[in-house]
Amino acid sequence: LPTKDVVVWEAFYGNGKSGQILSELGCTVIQSNVDFFADNSKIINNTDMIITNVPFSKKKEILLRLKQLDKPFIIIMPASTMFTNYLKEIFDNDLQIIIPKKRMHFEKNGIVLKRTSFDCCYYCYKMDLKSAIIWL
Repeated sequence: LPTKDVVVWEAFYGNGKSGQILSELGCTVIQSNVDFFADNSKIINNTDMIITNVPFSKKKEILLRLKQLDKPFIIIMPASTMFTNYLKEIFDNDLQIIIPKKRMHFEKNGIVLKRTSFDCCYYCYKMDLKSAIIWL
């Protein structure tokens, strides 16, 4: 993850912790309560990349919008998304995948859930990673 002199849009920032972590890594982070699907050209034009955990219920629509924006991104989505027709239709072979060492657990109401029933990966676009699949 390039962090120095990089402006990141945390588009779905939730409780703000991810933006705080990205800031601690050295990124300049833009977090604001805006509609991701609206005209956010002010934000987009001042952003180097998007790093976020997307709402899984809207992942197809978000992927379409990300392709339209054509900005480098790293997003978290269920691993099963790899097997959807729409992912291939939208991005063909343009994505790279980072597979974490173990299952991610998410936070709800300030409590880290210990029983996540699905695996997630990092989906990357225009990040120039060394290979199409990276195992952490």
